[in-house]
Amino acid sequence: MSASDLASGKAHRDENFPVASILIAPRHRAAVLAFYRFARAADDVADHASASEAEKLDLLEAMRATLAGERDVDAPALALRETLAARRLSPEHGLDLLEAFRRDVTKRRYANWDELMDYCRYSAAPVGRMVLDIHGEARSTWPANDALCAALQVINHLQDCADDRRQLDRVYLPQDILAGAGTAISDLDAPRATPGLKAALGDLAGRTQRLLDRARPFAGQIRDRRLALEVAFIQRIAEDLAARLARRDPLSERVHHTKWELAGLFAATLAGRLRANPLADAA
Repeated sequence: MSASDLASGKAHRDENFPVASILIAPRHRAAVLAFYRFARAADDVADHASASEAEKLDLLEAMRATLAGERDVDAPALALRETLAARRLSPEHGLDLLEAFRRDVTKRRYANWDELMDYCRYSAAPVGRMVLDIHGEARSTWPANDALCAALQVINHLQDCADDRRQLDRVYLPQDILAGAGTAISDLDAPRATPGLKAALGDLAGRTQRLLDRARPFAGQIRDRRLALEVAFIQRIAEDLAARLARRDPLSERVHHTKWELAGLFAATLAGRLRANPLADAA
């Protein structure tokens, strides 16, 4: 068995947030996509419905060994390794990401917010850090990147909380926050959120909004104007979703944006950047 045997068929255009969009300069897009395909393959392994825990861990180890240059057995990992070598970049972010997927296989509950943030350090931050490294951006951007990536991860967890519970028996909502709101994991099985679950989701949406407050300077720290625009767009999407999650029930109401809503958010992002720095963005 290989990771390709467990592929979901999901592509970068199917993700909740932009991945290697047309905003990314062509000279960087192939490298970003190589990292995405690696991450997608590992995610598909960790989330597969019928593969055993041992099979999943073996496949993730094959990906790690290939990326680390110890073996040549996993195609997406080998492609990423070669891409990184050509750019003289470290495999550290890919290796960090695999730690998150190993946790997805073996860990189904999170005790508190700090534990969830530690998971995001491996599941989310490496994605943004890799894109920054591909673009040659400074490591001083990492704190804002990590805040944005953690916020995006939590937003995904909140949007998909019922599906994660139903399909994978995986609950990322911290147990102490659920208990403090007088709700339980079993409430995720209901057709709509109970008052207690709504309170817990509202608490988490508020924490996510505070992460986004910390991430707001991020786009302005990025030298590459195309990447800066993409980051500003993602920030705006995330802020809008966090606001929706503070008032909507993801068990019974739509939270995801439509294509027309995304187009409106992009137009607002572009207009805002042009107002802030018209000469630079028009160049």
